[in-house]
Amino acid sequence: MSLRFDELSGREKEVLSHVVRGRMNKQIAADLNINLRTVKLHRTNITRKLNVQSVAELTRLVDESGFFQAPEND
Repeated sequence: MSLRFDELSGREKEVLSHVVRGRMNKQIAADLNINLRTVKLHRTNITRKLNVQSVAELTRLVDESGFFQAPEND
């Protein structure tokens, strides 16, 4: 599953982190200091690369994979 996340660019990963926190496109654009259209383009690329159809499915995928969780210290 993590291989699917490897296909994302650094910026797409940044946008993804905002999306799964429930941020709106305008908020993401302001936070990342990028154009609203660019956010929409990144979101389209994310859903295509991860093969998901909705934000709910995207959030579930991220949660199940532990993608944004810090690695455990042993």
